[in-house]
Amino acid sequence: MRLTHTRLLVDNYEECFRFYKEVLNFECTWGNETSQYAQFKVGETLLALFNKSEMLADLKVQTGITQAMLNEVVLIFAVDDVDEVYKRLKLKINFVTEPHNREDWGIRVAHFRDPNGTLIEIYKNI
Repeated sequence: MRLTHTRLLVDNYEECFRFYKEVLNFECTWGNETSQYAQFKVGETLLALFNKSEMLADLKVQTGITQAMLNEVVLIFAVDDVDEVYKRLKLKINFVTEPHNREDWGIRVAHFRDPNGTLIEIYKNI
């Protein structure tokens, strides 16, 4: 097996598309704001967005999102400077945590959520 990309199932596709394309400036390699599926190149991997209702229909499953589900996945992005990225994005994003050192993990981190509630971590090794 070979992991090719991560797909986020989202309730608010258009808003999430704009977030990853316009706020985080990820390169969209497939899809657009209305296609209900898109892929973004992020380093050496792909991050995909898909309208959750379409995926659940294909699986013949109906479910609602719960607060517990928001904390099941964390997207983790390495950055050159956590404080610089935080400073650049904080006018567009409500961060969950400010930049801080996690000496026990050996990293400097900050956290925020995408419009669907997915937790995102930016980090740099210290």
